Amino acid sequence: MGGIVHGEPATASAADHFAPEEVALRPREVRFDWHSAPLHWIPGDPYGSHIVTALNLFLPVAERWFSRLLADAMEYVRDERLREEIIGFIGQESVHAKTHDDVLVNYVRRHGIEPDPFYRQLEWVAAQYDRRMAGVSGRHRRKALASGTHALCAAEHFTGVLGHWALNNAWDDMGVDPTLCDLYRWHGAEEVEHRHVSYHVAKYFGMDFLAQAVAGVLVSVVFFTMLLRGTKFLIHEDPALPNLGYVRLLWKLRAAGRRGTIPTGGFMIRCGLRLLRPDYDPVDEGVTAQAVAYLATSPAARAVHG
Repeated sequence: MGGIVHGEPATASAADHFAPEEVALRPREVRFDWHSAPLHWIPGDPYGSHIVTALNLFLPVAERWFSRLLADAMEYVRDERLREEIIGFIGQESVHAKTHDDVLVNYVRRHGIEPDPFYRQLEWVAAQYDRRMAGVSGRHRRKALASGTHALCAAEHFTGVLGHWALNNAWDDMGVDPTLCDLYRWHGAEEVEHRHVSYHVAKYFGMDFLAQAVAGVLVSVVFFTMLLRGTKFLIHEDPALPNLGYVRLLWKLRAAGRRGTIPTGGFMIRCGLRLLRPDYDPVDEGVTAQAVAYLATSPAARAVHG
């Protein structure tokens, strides 16, 4: 499924044979044999390799927060269709978090990198939600959950965009490690598949354009700050690379983006700006049919089901 489209996301309304909300979401069993994967899994691009790895080390902590938030929000959701979507979403995110913990944590440790210092930073950020929820009740609890769903909508915008990019990039032509490539595309495909859920939940909890825009700005700052910190952490722990400062690191990532190993900065800025549009709709951020087709052929899924 890789290497089909380069550049901006296709418009799903033109390409889908069915709307994303018509897909019954379900977690999938997968198996990844990561033991031979190199640390620099994109040949000739250690910096591109590390930022993708950093993103996928970051996501399990975020996905456990997503699941807690939506599990708490279920208390106030009376729409049965939306409840079904939330249950499917939580199931998929739980498998994502467990799989990345099982694969990537052991993968970086095998290469001599202990991820716990980075995880402690991530857990501190995620714990702010728990602290806030512990101090509110009644209508204030619902209001706090509503603001959480707005932030989740913005975060899932980026995971959906990156998932669609992973399905349509040129990694196949670069000789990347096939197991990690499949890991990231499997994850990305499910992000595309369930990209509508957080938006529907946020709208159910009263998200208007101002709330959407504010959440978009705040989440963008946190998302990219933690992503850069994670990348710098991996580079610092990698004995094969110099310990770059942020300016030189951004220059290296700019070069990786120009080679096509990671999304360019311009691409990500344009994606973020779409959250500031009054007509924003996540249906335009990927192609459900493509995502479902990849999930049916993923080597990791075939390894389980034969």
